[in-house]
Amino acid sequence: MPRSGFVQQYGVCKSGLGSKKSVYSEMLTYEVYILLAAVVLGLVHLSAASFSFMAQVGNKYSVGARDENIQPTGIAGRLNRAQKNFMETFPFFAVLVVLGYVSGISGSFSIWGSTLYIVGRLLFLPLYALGTPWLRTFSWNIATLGLVLLLVQLFQ
Repeated sequence: MPRSGFVQQYGVCKSGLGSKKSVYSEMLTYEVYILLAAVVLGLVHLSAASFSFMAQVGNKYSVGARDENIQPTGIAGRLNRAQKNFMETFPFFAVLVVLGYVSGISGSFSIWGSTLYIVGRLLFLPLYALGTPWLRTFSWNIATLGLVLLLVQLFQ
């Protein structure tokens, strides 16, 4: 479902610059909204890892020079690893969504792909924090399948 020729050619929606609605809000695809949700999820990952580590080591270490290089353990360690894992896949997701958006490519594969990615990543964080190995791996596989579907959509 490519966007209208006007939007693709000029990069603005037909409502014009004077409307109260954002010029770009009518142009955003479902996949872009999921990308924004993934950014929020990334901030949740970052906050959970940071706050749990701060609770483990205390404010004095957190705001200091961190010369001792203390590593997070337990739940804080799992949240830290979950955040790093999220950051390993998020750039791929962002690039695939942006490529689809600027190319005007959106369809069932990209919609399902972005949905599976965000659902898999949403499940991954609590499952990793709880130390649930098989379900955590399955949620990672769901998110990775989403990336593959996004890639397939670009080549259709």
